[in-house]
Amino acid sequence: MAGRNSGLFSYSSLVHALAGGCGSAVAMSAVFPLDTVRTRLQLEECQSSRNTFVMLAEVYKQEGYAGLYRGLLPVIESLYCSNFVYFYTFHGLKRIANEDNSALRDLVLAMVAGSVNVMMTNPLWVVNTRLKMQGAKVHTSQVTASRKYKGMLDGLRHVGREEGLAGLWSGAGSSLILTVNPAIQFMAYEAMKRNMQSIYGARQLNSLVVFAVGAAAKAIATVLTYPIQLVQAKQRHGHNYERLPQKAGLIPIMLHIIRTYGFRGLFKGLEAKILQTVVTAALMFVLYEKIVGFVFAILMGNKKTAMKS
Repeated sequence: MAGRNSGLFSYSSLVHALAGGCGSAVAMSAVFPLDTVRTRLQLEECQSSRNTFVMLAEVYKQEGYAGLYRGLLPVIESLYCSNFVYFYTFHGLKRIANEDNSALRDLVLAMVAGSVNVMMTNPLWVVNTRLKMQGAKVHTSQVTASRKYKGMLDGLRHVGREEGLAGLWSGAGSSLILTVNPAIQFMAYEAMKRNMQSIYGARQLNSLVVFAVGAAAKAIATVLTYPIQLVQAKQRHGHNYERLPQKAGLIPIMLHIIRTYGFRGLFKGLEAKILQTVVTAALMFVLYEKIVGFVFAILMGNKKTAMKS
């Protein structure tokens, strides 16, 4: 058992990856309409005073539940794969390079795990962004309006054939920069969790504490990195800025948004993003901790092992 539980390729890392993937998929399913609204607000190119709840009501009125849950399956597929890769890499690296639980090392390792995740799963996110916008009644780019994808595999095939590797990895540069988001999130989460554990002692943290810690960690990371996330969405879906090429980089798009809409334009849709990601991350961490604890307690017969892993 010890041999399978040490190093990057370990049984322990696999348990963390499965728990992270399942936890994030279930959590996203619970708040998916908020993610739908967030994407539409980010991609909208007109001045609008609509907030999250106004748009939720509009989407439901115009498109029904189908509009609120459009693209759910590809998002869940992408999210599961993404978090599986991320959690496996992060916990594998942590076991071999951060045995003393340094917060700074957690930050660095989380960024490395995020980079691995981006390079492996970026095409999935490009396609699911476009799938979510198919048939959406929103003022946005017409770049992908003529193409209707039947699903994730069909989308990957068509984007790869029509736009090549550049299309499949649209927004990868922004995504690599955004590895700082989960890095900040995980560093804050691990640090706050350790502090709370010192208060609780040998007792296991309850679900409410884990929820609060997960929510706080994600809120910090989201606010600090939101402008980059906004640009990333436009790169993946396509924009209609006449003076910019379709494959424009992060800085040109940010400058264009600032010139056109002011600095407030960089935070369009932040309210929906905060609601969606904070609740999703908090639920994900609760489910993740429960699944990891359950698996280790059952298969290893030792609850202390679950708390330490």
